[in-house]
Amino acid sequence: MTNKIEVSWKGNMLFESVAPEGSVMIDAAEDVGGQGKGLRPKAMMLTALAGCSAMDVASLLKKMRAEVENFKIEVVANLTDEHPKIYDKVHVIYRFYGSDFKKDKIEKSVNLSVERYCGVFEMFRQFSNISHEIVYIAQ
Repeated sequence: MTNKIEVSWKGNMLFESVAPEGSVMIDAAEDVGGQGKGLRPKAMMLTALAGCSAMDVASLLKKMRAEVENFKIEVVANLTDEHPKIYDKVHVIYRFYGSDFKKDKIEKSVNLSVERYCGVFEMFRQFSNISHEIVYIAQ
């Protein structure tokens, strides 16, 4: 299977990335000529990581009948100081909101995403020390 996107220059440091499923704007920081009109490329990487795992977890929770009121994923990443700057440490925090959590099924869904299904998680393993944790917030 082949994936394809096209990135088009929109002036200054603004670009539009178009895929068959939709588009997203990419921009640089203002101190390097950007205008703040889009995500930065490295933020898009973290978004892809969280989004990939979020889709897995949502699907698995539904299949396991362990749905929660809400969940959020936060990704905290350390960027190296030297060029090329890369994320050498990445920590993914899964926050589940609700009551009467089916913790065994929630943990199984997260672990299946992290260890088996999320290809972006596997890609990050190739260049960073990646970890995760699960947090429950009773409401």
